[in-house]
Amino acid sequence: MSSFKINTDRLLEVGLQNEKVMAIAGSMVAYTGSMKFEKSILGGEGFFGALKRKVTNEGMSLMQTTGTGTVYFAQNAAEIAVIPMASEKLFVESSSLLAYDIALKTKTTFAGLRGAASGQGLFTSTVEGTGNIAVISRGNLITLEVSPKYPLFVDPDAFIGYKGNIQQEFIFDVNWRTMVGQASGESYQLKFTGQGLVYIQPAER
Repeated sequence: MSSFKINTDRLLEVGLQNEKVMAIAGSMVAYTGSMKFEKSILGGEGFFGALKRKVTNEGMSLMQTTGTGTVYFAQNAAEIAVIPMASEKLFVESSSLLAYDIALKTKTTFAGLRGAASGQGLFTSTVEGTGNIAVISRGNLITLEVSPKYPLFVDPDAFIGYKGNIQQEFIFDVNWRTMVGQASGESYQLKFTGQGLVYIQPAER
């Protein structure tokens, strides 16, 4: 498995030993050793997964990096965090993906009203399996726990992703809308219940 390391809060360092890693096209900023960079049409999803992204306009231009050495990734000076996966599924905004292990499988899933409210589109990504995934955020990534006793409410613009046995619900808060003004995005909220982790950024898109 490739080695993911945060070199600085805005630079991802990935060590490869004759291995492969997927990353957003154009995110490589430096490397040492012997590396090969290729555009990835399928992105680990197979033909029908790539076709679904095309049809749903859920764009995610990927490249495959192969070789031995160290490669560095960054994206628009955004903060980077690594999320380890152990036979898990992560629901994550496609715009927040930076890089992930080749062993992880990605798919496109329906985001519904959450995506429409935040302007991110009606579809999002899932990443499943064992390995590492690097995500970007505006400000340091924040991890919040959801438990059956304590549901979590999140602004759709701050949402990055979640994993665990979690149910997601889109709610419209009439009282909050009345208090802050009808144009405020805070009138739309995401409610998470169950057991797991939710990842957010300390800024709105």
